[in-house]
Amino acid sequence: MPHFIIHCSEKVLEQQSAKKIIDTVHDTADSTELFAKGNIKARIQSFTEYTVGGTQDDFIHIFGHIMSGRTEAQKANLSEKIITALKPLFPKIAVLSINISDFDKATYCNHNMI
Repeated sequence: MPHFIIHCSEKVLEQQSAKKIIDTVHDTADSTELFAKGNIKARIQSFTEYTVGGTQDDFIHIFGHIMSGRTEAQKANLSEKIITALKPLFPKIAVLSINISDFDKATYCNHNMI
């Protein structure tokens, strides 16, 4: 049930397709074997209006939301693998980043749980 929400500048999608970016994030997360098959969710949102340090430089930032219970080392490895997979696709983008945060098991709910 992890969610990877990819934010990027609109021009990033001129360099690579949204599908390629989403598939790269999804497949890389899947390769870590931290998540059950078929549970990884990834989506992308591009922006035309933004600032990066006062500039309009292109950027990609991924917000990874995963169920709590993974170690800091597992989360760091996940982050590093995703950035390592994306870096060759975007060699000129200076801001290529990710952060992983935990869902709280006690407060998480979806329709299958009711």
